[in-house]
Amino acid sequence: MVHELNHDLGFLSQKAERATEDDKQVIADLLDTLRAHLDTCVGMAANMIGVNKSIIVFCKGTKQLVMVNPVIVKKTGQYFVEETCLSVPGSKKTVRYNDIEVVYLDENFTRKRTKYTGFTAQIIQHEIDHTNGILI
Repeated sequence: MVHELNHDLGFLSQKAERATEDDKQVIADLLDTLRAHLDTCVGMAANMIGVNKSIIVFCKGTKQLVMVNPVIVKKTGQYFVEETCLSVPGSKKTVRYNDIEVVYLDENFTRKRTKYTGFTAQIIQHEIDHTNGILI
């Protein structure tokens, strides 16, 4: 189900709760909402659709991938970039890392540890910031 985007800065500033297998519908809704916004969006966190759970979805090429309870465990190659967000007006200069390693659960709740680089790594960092209540 496609959801309206949440613009409530108070809600978006909250640290997300850990997701469980009971949150599978949130994953489906988040993917549906990302797909409805592919013309202007490459990633979303659950709080962007009004659900305070640690779930993100993002584009990697033509695929949309899911991370549940993601944690960045390694990062290298610091750089600065100006980012925008569908839920927050304006843009902000922020620190990102070119190479990251993330521990997470996939959409089947299987534990993964994966390395990402470049723009995909940047998207993931932005969305994980959302789960930590950090707004750009």
